[in-house]
Amino acid sequence: MNHLGAEIAEIAAGQVILRLPFRPEVTQHHGYFHAGATSAVADTAGGFAAYTLFADESSVLTVEFKLNLLNPGQGDYLEAVGRVVKPGRTLTVCQLDVWGVSADRRVHVATGVQTLIRAKPHGQGAAAAS
Repeated sequence: MNHLGAEIAEIAAGQVILRLPFRPEVTQHHGYFHAGATSAVADTAGGFAAYTLFADESSVLTVEFKLNLLNPGQGDYLEAVGRVVKPGRTLTVCQLDVWGVSADRRVHVATGVQTLIRAKPHGQGAAAAS
């Protein structure tokens, strides 16, 4: 996220909002935010949202996610909202929404769903899904 320039805007139990400022490095050939950057902030917002409900000694990994791109990504920044829909002991499901925000507009850019697995901390191996 540091490489993309994304920052945490808000953290609450089960919800995280990330912001990705507009820069040429995160755009595609038409000047819109690239779908890869849009997907990355959506995936990360959901992962962090799930992590807010996990024990400190846990980690989180994405199992799968689907993202529908609704409108071209444009604006001063993208705002990615990850919200836990169903927390679980092993698997957690999140809703993902990305908005293109400028001074006078807020456009829904993408929406999706994500499944995450609670894992052991990095270096200790992933937890097996059951």
